[in-house]
Amino acid sequence: MSLPPRSINKWLITLTVMLPTIMEIIDTSVANVALPYMQGSLNAGTEEITWVLTSYLVSNAVVLPMTGWLARIFGRKRFLITCIALFTVASVLCGAAPNLATLICCRVLQGAAGGALIPISQAILLETFPPQQHGIAMAIFGIGAMFGPIVGPALGGWITDQMNWRWIFYINIPVGVLATAMCSLFIYDPSYLRQGMAKVLKVDYAGLVLLTIGMGSLQVVLDKGQQDDWFNSNFIVTFSIITVVALTALIWVELTHDQPIINLRLFKNISYSAGNLIMFVVGFCLYSSIMLIPMFLQVMMGYSATDAGMVMAPGGVATLCTMPFVGAYLQRHDGRKIVFTGLLIGAVSMYLMHRLNLEASYWAFVWPRIVLGFGLAMIFVPLTTVTLSGISKLEMGNATGIFNLLRNIGGSVGIAIAATLLSRLSQFYQTVLVSHVSPTNPQFQMRFNDLQQTLIARGMSTTEAHQAAQGMLYGLVQRQAVTLAYNRIFFIIGLAFLAIIPLLLLLKRPAHQTGPIEIH
Repeated sequence: MSLPPRSINKWLITLTVMLPTIMEIIDTSVANVALPYMQGSLNAGTEEITWVLTSYLVSNAVVLPMTGWLARIFGRKRFLITCIALFTVASVLCGAAPNLATLICCRVLQGAAGGALIPISQAILLETFPPQQHGIAMAIFGIGAMFGPIVGPALGGWITDQMNWRWIFYINIPVGVLATAMCSLFIYDPSYLRQGMAKVLKVDYAGLVLLTIGMGSLQVVLDKGQQDDWFNSNFIVTFSIITVVALTALIWVELTHDQPIINLRLFKNISYSAGNLIMFVVGFCLYSSIMLIPMFLQVMMGYSATDAGMVMAPGGVATLCTMPFVGAYLQRHDGRKIVFTGLLIGAVSMYLMHRLNLEASYWAFVWPRIVLGFGLAMIFVPLTTVTLSGISKLEMGNATGIFNLLRNIGGSVGIAIAATLLSRLSQFYQTVLVSHVSPTNPQFQMRFNDLQQTLIARGMSTTEAHQAAQGMLYGLVQRQAVTLAYNRIFFIIGLAFLAIIPLLLLLKRPAHQTGPIEIH
């Protein structure tokens, strides 16, 4: 029997819902740095092993927007406990997978179970705290939300280097067991939700099928587009058509169904729509940048997985330290102004990153990450609070599901575009730089002669030294071209931060932000 709301301390509820949230978010990024080790262990190809990530994201994206609907059907407490238990079991199966096919199937189950953990936890927090404390609630939730993509790569790198890639899944076992026990003790189904469960009689099967097909196809297009040269591939064109048709049909079905699995009518709220669009672009900026930085460090600078993760960690510390202050400040001040400041800081951090080079020190990479950490703390907490402030409790599950879905889709789009730009811009800059590598260029000729004489002095013949010097200079041109490509992408991400600032005018300031601070 569910306990009445006032009988459970809200901080116990907060701790309870944060455990599965952190576990799920870490798992979205912890496997990235372990892919090469999985590839060797499971005898998989480069393109095949990426499905370890893709399969998780696809199933995650399908479940996210239907979280509120599933909670009304099965009951929020029962649904949350089931998801945590399934996620934990799937983690065990992933760690024990004997081959790639089994691992991918288990990752699908893990992603489906994990998709509901974030929005349902967010909905519980917003309901547990009174409106004037939503800033504090979202600050606490934001700490967990930012913990994953920042700490995940560092944790995954350390576990992979020190133990075995399978342990990145096994570490979920104690967390999952503890979270399941705490949910059974401290989470309840409010009366309005129990009444709503009785009213869900007509299942939206058409919406369920179209959502699965549409989101799955979209994720495949985003993940495989760069590898298959986008629309020059019949495979990508086919899945793109499927995506457009399925999502278009989904919109029509959901707007005409009496009990849709996704309540698209929420977008009639202009403030909610603007907040979701801003979160989409923020997800684009965040996930593309945290994909590019470790890649640059490991591929171009020779950092290990652990060292690359440690470059990311200080930015996470900055975010974690800033969020509680932002949450408290938000209770009496306009959240839109805080988001505005955060977007400016995010743009500044990208400007700092776009000036990095191959001779940069460890701290030259760390400081822009710390600046970005401060900016993200000032974006996520107030943006979530302002966006969801006008949503009723009954629709909060739907609203948080869509809100988190758009963040994830923005991240997928950002990663896909960043990977494409990296490839195309590297070729462009290489062509530009090669035009300066000619015997008529005195700087090139001087550098080439110095290299050739140095190699001859080390015992090479004139012919061997000539060829080796050419190879070394060409390799240097390639590295510089790739570096310039990274710099340009960081600059573009900075512009994206600035481009969404006008949307802040469409956000509505919650009336309770002027209320007193009440923390018990």
